[in-house]
Amino acid sequence: MPEQESPDFTLTQRSVLALVPRIVWAFLWIVGFTWRFELIAEEGSEPVLPGAEVPAQTYCFWHQCVLPCALYFRWSHAVILISRSFDGELITRILRLFGFDAVRGSSSRAGREGLLGLKRVIERGGAAIFTADGPRGPIYQTKMGPIKLAELTGTPIGVFHLQPERAWMVKSWDRFLVPKPFTRIVVSWSKGIAVPQVFASEDLEPLRQQLNAALERARMRALQHFGQVQL
Repeated sequence: MPEQESPDFTLTQRSVLALVPRIVWAFLWIVGFTWRFELIAEEGSEPVLPGAEVPAQTYCFWHQCVLPCALYFRWSHAVILISRSFDGELITRILRLFGFDAVRGSSSRAGREGLLGLKRVIERGGAAIFTADGPRGPIYQTKMGPIKLAELTGTPIGVFHLQPERAWMVKSWDRFLVPKPFTRIVVSWSKGIAVPQVFASEDLEPLRQQLNAALERARMRALQHFGQVQL
């Protein structure tokens, strides 16, 4: 059941929420059929293939990859943690058109509520996805949420990055990527992160750094695949 939109949204924002999600959905369906996905995987990783069953665990990727991720994983019925901001509401409505669902919260607003919601998703056999550096960055710096969820559920973290060969880059904090028509998109997987049960919050920081390094390895391998420079 879609959540009721915030009464804080302006009339202009409500108009955008009513129109933009279906426009983006139609654009992605049309242009997305011209995209060609390629998969590369680090030794020891466990990549998820299109159409395959998605294990009940946590997955992480960088915020800039939302659009190609929405199309590549559209069959997964995964649940994504998204902030309660206007931008979060817009992304939620777009993703729901692709069959995803959302738990609302973030590292700064309703964080614990969001984590508990994703914990219930995994316990029911679903997959939970984090945009690891969202919702406001800084870019390429993962938050603690994925680590805490993996600790709560006793499940590993899958790590991947989607990099288009040709894309428009939005001038935003996350350098949001809009893949161009007929481009190749590499889906790069790093070895997953195992999170043991810990008893002190300071013990989680090395695991966060380990996750950050895995996400960056996936991104660097994807850039190297196309001979692109680091951004």
